[in-house]
Amino acid sequence: LFQGDLGPFNPGLPVEVPVWLAVNLKQRQKCRLIPPEWMDVEKLEEIRDQERKEDTFTPMPSPYYMELTKLLLNYASDNIPKADEIRTLVKDTWDTRIAKLRLSADSFVRRQEAHAKLDNLTLMEINTTGTFLTQALDHMYKLRTNLQPGEGAHSQDF
Repeated sequence: LFQGDLGPFNPGLPVEVPVWLAVNLKQRQKCRLIPPEWMDVEKLEEIRDQERKEDTFTPMPSPYYMELTKLLLNYASDNIPKADEIRTLVKDTWDTRIAKLRLSADSFVRRQEAHAKLDNLTLMEINTTGTFLTQALDHMYKLRTNLQPGEGAHSQDF
């Protein structure tokens, strides 16, 4: 439950409000949403192209770029110019980053590394591969402990 003061709002004047409130007002047809500055076809093309060029993860315009895009396009696509192009560009960027993340995770596991750098990844991106990576590390640990039995341990027959 939200407690606090919001408003008064002046008709026709832009005001910054929390996303949850903006979506709620939009659903009740009480406002027009103005997309964030980065939610622009040219800017998103640059971001996508940069992501494809770099081996490492590039900084995203928002740590919640995917969540914000989904929310705003689901509830206010009529207020966002070129909404379909924006949806495609964000999805392309997401796909590039997830593919890069999977390759990084695969390399991490193959090389049996002890730590990984997750610079410029968003929480949603990390959570997408978190289960896979956790399971892979668990399997690696089990394999290592079977290959290097402790003192007094007997080898297992398979």
